[in-house]
Amino acid sequence: MINLIDKLATEQCLLYDEMHYLIENRNEETAQYLFEKARQVRILHYGHDVYMRGLIEFTNYCRNDCYYCGIRKSNCNAERYRLTKDQILHCCDVGYKLGFRTFVLQGGEDGHYRDEVLADIVSSIKEEYPDCAVTLSLGERSYESYKMLFEAGADRYLLRHETANEEHYSKLHPPVMSLKNRKQCLYNLKEIGYQVGCGFMVGSPFQTVDCLVEDLMFIKELRPHMVGIGPYIPHKDTPFADKPSGTLELTLFLLGIIRLMLPGVLLPATTALGTIHPKGRELGILAGANVVMPNLSPTDVRKKYLLYDNKICTGDEAAECRKCLERRIESIGYKLVVSRGDCKYM
Repeated sequence: MINLIDKLATEQCLLYDEMHYLIENRNEETAQYLFEKARQVRILHYGHDVYMRGLIEFTNYCRNDCYYCGIRKSNCNAERYRLTKDQILHCCDVGYKLGFRTFVLQGGEDGHYRDEVLADIVSSIKEEYPDCAVTLSLGERSYESYKMLFEAGADRYLLRHETANEEHYSKLHPPVMSLKNRKQCLYNLKEIGYQVGCGFMVGSPFQTVDCLVEDLMFIKELRPHMVGIGPYIPHKDTPFADKPSGTLELTLFLLGIIRLMLPGVLLPATTALGTIHPKGRELGILAGANVVMPNLSPTDVRKKYLLYDNKICTGDEAAECRKCLERRIESIGYKLVVSRGDCKYM
């Protein structure tokens, strides 16, 4: 086990069977060794800096019906909303004054926001805050759409692939959705010039160790600039309401593996980690993560953007979130920095 972690730490790619063995036979001793190695690599590339992303969840309308998601179109209990351009810009203004230099526009796949509308919003943010990065997380779109938004000034795009296993993908999504198309979107984004992020849910229904190994192999092949993973957490108004959550232990272990696989990657300690454990985000940073994503959305809509149950910080003001995270991160020897926080060495 230790020799496999050492092999990863020297940037050698593990074979499929080796990765499977490492995950399936993990224990507390090997986990602590992995985290120590991951911290060393993370500090080598990024020091003790933790980058902030200001998350603006601007619409919870979605055309998709993913079986795990609280804003799926079939959820009649979801209270839908859309933010206007002025509301989005106000969120950016609040965030900028608090030291955020990346704004993440995240939403369901909402046809109300046509390409021209989104391009106008992106270009307005870049004009007002030229020293900031704009990240988009808007799901699957056409090559032409991605290109227009990139030309408008978008820097990064987050699109979790959710699972790299075809059979598993079909159990999480309706037949109209395609893993092949989702992967193609990621390759299109890289070709256009975005800094690209993929990722998956840890412990999602029907997930096996083989699924996780396929995820890691796909990530190694894609070589994204960002990888977002977090524990699966069920939502009461979905077909998977009775499924168990993913675990903190496995999520942290996979964060450590990804840090060693891609030393320069941007790796968030997600809100979902903080939801399943009071110190989940701190533990994520100690396992190799270097990004946090506090919420800049207006407080009156935060409880409406619930992809899963019991999400934390839905009632906090942006300044409260930032100060709270700063204290938490400093308590473990790291520091929040005012920076775009671009990917290094990819």
